[in-house]
Amino acid sequence: MAKQNNLLIFILTIGVFGILNTEMGVIGILPSLAEHFNVSVSKAGLLVSLFALVIAVSGPTMPLLFSGINRKKVMLLVLGVFVVGNIVSIFTTNFSIALIARVIPALFHPIYCSLAFSVAAASVSKEEAPKAVSKVFIGVSAGMVVGVPIASFIASTISLHMAMVFFAVVNAIAFFATFLFVPSMPVTEKLSYGAQLSVLKKFVTWQSIVAVIFLNSAIFGVYSYLAEYLKTVTNMSSNTITIMLFVFGGANIIGNVLAGKLLTKNALSSVVLFPFVLGAVYILLFLFGHLSVPMAIITLFWGILAGVGGNINQYWIMSSAPEAPDFANGLFLTAANLGTTIGAAIGGLFISGLGTEYVVLVGILSLLLGSISIFLRNYMYSSTKQLSI
Repeated sequence: MAKQNNLLIFILTIGVFGILNTEMGVIGILPSLAEHFNVSVSKAGLLVSLFALVIAVSGPTMPLLFSGINRKKVMLLVLGVFVVGNIVSIFTTNFSIALIARVIPALFHPIYCSLAFSVAAASVSKEEAPKAVSKVFIGVSAGMVVGVPIASFIASTISLHMAMVFFAVVNAIAFFATFLFVPSMPVTEKLSYGAQLSVLKKFVTWQSIVAVIFLNSAIFGVYSYLAEYLKTVTNMSSNTITIMLFVFGGANIIGNVLAGKLLTKNALSSVVLFPFVLGAVYILLFLFGHLSVPMAIITLFWGILAGVGGNINQYWIMSSAPEAPDFANGLFLTAANLGTTIGAAIGGLFISGLGTEYVVLVGILSLLLGSISIFLRNYMYSSTKQLSI
């Protein structure tokens, strides 16, 4: 049974990596895509921003609509849509078609990711659920921060088309692994749409959503400009920047493993302390970010904390609505994407107004607001009433 569960979680991790890799991997090849489709880099940026916007909109609705269908069939449907979308992107030379081939999979993105978290958590005991979810988060981290340099490397050393083939191959592997090794998972207790939507009547749910928006804004509002920061403030070369991006990505994966242990042992303390620890790292970044060696050490710890943060965000929303896990995970995806969008936008304003080194301010301000949201939830719902996954 344990072996079967481990295989299931491993396949879910590959699936999540393939989907997040499709979403974020294009960041590393945007200039090449702009040239390929004969559009400006800012227009090519729609391949990223529109994808994220569609996820934010479909996050709560799509997992809800598919919540009563056999989970294996739903996973195969989503992975199949991603494979087809990737193949269309490889062969089209029309930017509008490429955009459509991105938007349609983006609609299905929240279904697979919310299912992956729910299925992983349900495959083990309640006490071990954070650890199982943290393993799936390794796929999220790898897709978001490792897929970018990998796609960039393939495009620069082989070709742009092979970088896009890479996206399709990973999703195809996940599709066939799911088809062959994942057992049928019919939904035995189907929750009504009304029962799932009723979690939105709870104030604790909204408090948790607000906290996650701020916490993700704190992480990705600064990380979005890491390459720019390393170039203009730390004065690193292009090759060194690539290495630093890999360091951040690897550290992110370590953070996921660490988060599983922290949330299993003492979830509440981990959530409360997180903003203060990340805030301290940002202060060090502001003071020593212009020095190469300290910056390398800061990037390592920052990457670990970013990995921990993703798990904390998912736990915080899930723990506010454990009675509707698929819908709660959809809310998490929406809140996380909104946080990323808001943080990146405000970070850009700080950079244009004050300079690149001041991008840390978006992180510190977001952490402050996130802490207030966390303390309000804890104050209103004492430890005896605190819900757990």
